[in-house]
Amino acid sequence: MKMNFSRIMRLMALRHADQEAIVNIERNRRYTYAQYHLLTNRIADVLRSTLQVGKGDNFMLILDNDNLSLLMFPTTFKQEGTVAMTNRRDPLEEHARQIELVKPKVVFLETALLDSYYQTLRSQGCAIVVMDPPSAEQAARPGVHSFWSLVDAASELDNDVELDTDEHICMLRFTGGTTGKGKCAMYSIDNWMACRDAGFINTDLNLSSRMRLLHVSPLSHGTIMLFFPTFYGGGTNLTMNQLDMEAWRQEVESERVTHSFLVPTVLYRLLELQRANPKDFSSLTTLIYGAAPMSPTKLGELVDCFGQIFVQGYAATESPMIIASLDKRAHQPGDANALQHLSSAGRATPGVELFIADEDGKQLPFGETGEIRIRCKAVIKGYYNNPEATASEFEDGAWKSGDLGYIDAEGYLYIVDRLKDMIISGGFNVYAVEVEAALASHPEVLMAAVVGIPHAEWGEAVHAEVILRAGAHVTAEALLALVKEQIGGYKTPKSLIFVQELPTSAVGKVLRRKVKDKYWQSIQRKIN
Repeated sequence: MKMNFSRIMRLMALRHADQEAIVNIERNRRYTYAQYHLLTNRIADVLRSTLQVGKGDNFMLILDNDNLSLLMFPTTFKQEGTVAMTNRRDPLEEHARQIELVKPKVVFLETALLDSYYQTLRSQGCAIVVMDPPSAEQAARPGVHSFWSLVDAASELDNDVELDTDEHICMLRFTGGTTGKGKCAMYSIDNWMACRDAGFINTDLNLSSRMRLLHVSPLSHGTIMLFFPTFYGGGTNLTMNQLDMEAWRQEVESERVTHSFLVPTVLYRLLELQRANPKDFSSLTTLIYGAAPMSPTKLGELVDCFGQIFVQGYAATESPMIIASLDKRAHQPGDANALQHLSSAGRATPGVELFIADEDGKQLPFGETGEIRIRCKAVIKGYYNNPEATASEFEDGAWKSGDLGYIDAEGYLYIVDRLKDMIISGGFNVYAVEVEAALASHPEVLMAAVVGIPHAEWGEAVHAEVILRAGAHVTAEALLALVKEQIGGYKTPKSLIFVQELPTSAVGKVLRRKVKDKYWQSIQRKIN
């Protein structure tokens, strides 16, 4: 089906005219629905007319949240190019690998990054658009454009772009990895419309034109799933660029925020701040969390402090919608039945086909553990330029999650282990092989194993066990600094120990599972 999103947004602008659509906290920018429609028309015209981005072309965003809010939806649906989202927190080396894969025609970049990124981007033939006014010296560099100069000269008229909502690849997002094995997920418009619909199907989210949702996690990642239903509901998306909990508390109070998404580790810090210096959170009706289950003890304290406003959401890069949710009523730490459910990922969103399969793909009965598989309209088209991974992870329209779990007789989904070597720490995905490669790049390291170990706040913490070469001497601090330099701080192990040996298979492959098991033996839920 083809749709013209300029027409769609025009009607939404008429419906919600003076309602705030976007509020960018740090840059102090506010746009009503009417203004946002005209602004995104202009940005789409810049892409089409000035930058000559057309069908089959990619453009990349390396941006903070407030600028991301202008260059994702609905801008991406008003022009023919494909946007590639990145994590602003990743280092230049990671972005360079992503650029090599998707070959963007244009990169939209935070101006503060221009000096360090310029040579890399120009060597790949990318035009560069900087978001804040550049210096005279920066503006004089070949290939550099100033965003607002381009926007001010563009047309705000609705255009005639029609996109096939099933076939057109509107977005690319990276799942992780820096050794050539990272995957780049491909999204259709229908994938994101399923994301939108899931927000309204899960009525406990209380979506309406009165909601004001504050994004502090990267919009390029999990919190993007709340942007779509908020916008379609006529609500306000507010953005913050930095995770400063004191600033977050101030904005909730002053902006009368109703909704936000926070990972458990941040919620625990929020609890301590609120106890020490209470703010007026009377507007706050819904706090959504994901990536890790709540500690029942801490959850009880949170409910006592904030009320029964918590919703857990289970989602995935390969299916960008709320696949399952644990609603507010289930968050009753003092209730024996509810306590069991708190260790689950909740119940499937109505309309999602969620099932547990054996190695042959055959559905298993309730209560039996197997691989979690998902089939719904949000399941992506596959991986960009990676047919092998696409064939391996998608079967008969279903995504093979690589997670082990079971569904109980009441329909609650429990995740008990992971087939893939991915660690979810504080809401971020970290791949063991990526960290191991960084450690192994040190000349004194013989072998390394990286696993996720239990952490009360983050769900999992990245942990490394390292064997040094005979006679070698290097400190743990030096190795951690090397990893941080190569792949970024959030992927760097939080703990590292030196060992004399690691469990290996008959062919010498390190058995991460055996390393991990000794840390999880007393933990009921072996994955977060």
